[in-house]
Amino acid sequence: MSFLFDILSGFVSNGIFYYALTVYLSYMLLAILSAYEMRFYKKKNSFVNYNTILSSPLSPSISIIAPAYNEQHTIVENIRSLVSLYYNDFEVIIVNDGSKDESMKLMIDSFDLVKVNYAFDYKIECKEILGVYKSRNKAYNKLVVVDKKNGGKADALNAGINISMKDIIACIDVDCILESEALLKMVKPFLEEKVKVIATGGVIRIANNCEIEHGRITKIRLPDNWLARMQVLEYFRAFLVGRMAWSRLNGLLLVSGALGLFDRKIVVECGGYNHDTVGEDMELVVRMRRYMADRGENYKVVYVPDPLCWTEAPSDTKVLGRQRNRWMRGTIETMISHQALFFNPKYKLLGMLSYPYWFFFEWMAPIIEIIGITFAVFFWDYGLY
Repeated sequence: MSFLFDILSGFVSNGIFYYALTVYLSYMLLAILSAYEMRFYKKKNSFVNYNTILSSPLSPSISIIAPAYNEQHTIVENIRSLVSLYYNDFEVIIVNDGSKDESMKLMIDSFDLVKVNYAFDYKIECKEILGVYKSRNKAYNKLVVVDKKNGGKADALNAGINISMKDIIACIDVDCILESEALLKMVKPFLEEKVKVIATGGVIRIANNCEIEHGRITKIRLPDNWLARMQVLEYFRAFLVGRMAWSRLNGLLLVSGALGLFDRKIVVECGGYNHDTVGEDMELVVRMRRYMADRGENYKVVYVPDPLCWTEAPSDTKVLGRQRNRWMRGTIETMISHQALFFNPKYKLLGMLSYPYWFFFEWMAPIIEIIGITFAVFFWDYGLY
């Protein structure tokens, strides 16, 4: 029995050691690659004049889609912020996903909305759309409000895609605050890359304790709450190290649901957002990548470190726990749904590197950490250290 225990403990100890070593080495390589890519990006963009994109007739049109559910306290200011973004040809589609509060009434009153006859097709399955509203005030001619039966965030985004008329869709959270030039910077890869860009993602920053006036960040401050401060560091690592490096490799599997631009045609052909997962943002990106690979087309998913999207981070462990539980379940569901990618040479870097990395170092990491902590406590309790 003692012999078997020694073998088991040695196997677990060595396994966890080499696993941790591999994780640290991968983080180091990603950090180096990210630093190189950041330097290259800054050099490439040092002479960029975004006014050229703003005035160019070749710039793609954009539909900003923002699902809203019970957002009566912030909905009016957030819409005003969205319609004032710097871009030439865009529309803002607010999807009221069956709110039970005064959200719809506030939008109608604040923006002088009236129900209009609006031609659209249910190209993507979604709950019934009850009405489409436009403003009689010419100042808000870019605003479209969709009222529909409740179906969840993915369903609301699909309804917005059905209503949208532009080349690119920008899917955001309605309670987020975008920098005024965010669209100009995020659309740039669609114009300059030599291969087809199917999606771009941007930086997410934490707005806790920042000063906000009229839908704009006027003063940046660190959060007072220690839990939110830790998330500031976490977001820096995730966005400026992880995603920057994976974008360089063209192996990015995730575009944050808080801020992402997608080729509308490809999204529709892929069937839109999946209703059956809580990680609809990641699942859509992986499905789009598989779709392009299956067709044998060259493509890119690009991460842009410039545009900033500000959002409130959880400030207590209960809310943070629910958020991370949702993120992890979404990752697991996506991994299971697309398990055909696992070490599949047909999908090249996507199947041979990106998917295995997420499987071993994102999905398996919590399980291995729990095993390691359990054995550490066991060894300590029995005086085996």
